[in-house]
Amino acid sequence: QVQLVESGGGSVQAGGSLRLSCAASGYDYNRACMAWFRQAPGKEREGVAGISVYGGSTYYTDAVKGRFTISRDNAKNTLYLQMNSLKPEDTAMYYCAAAFVPCKVVPTQSNINYWGQGTQVTVSS
Repeated sequence: QVQLVESGGGSVQAGGSLRLSCAASGYDYNRACMAWFRQAPGKEREGVAGISVYGGSTYYTDAVKGRFTISRDNAKNTLYLQMNSLKPEDTAMYYCAAAFVPCKVVPTQSNINYWGQGTQVTVSS
């Protein structure tokens, strides 16, 4: 049974930091690109960051470049998203996602094989 379990969300003031984690199980973690998506109320889900199978390539949407860092630990089957200098517009439900090889670093919903259940991030001004 495939599971992607996110943790680390919460409420923080603008300028603060959070680190999201996603624990993966039930599939070969070393055969999937990983990504973080987010969905704010009333908005479509968007790809925030993506990372290749062994972490050599990464992608960030323009809105988070220079503030967010995606990483993965293949020995622990875990994906991370370090979020710094958070802004109120970062408020959203954040989802971990997996796309089997061949996969692209740019997160695309139609390529995703598995989704996590989401973790809420709320940034207050």
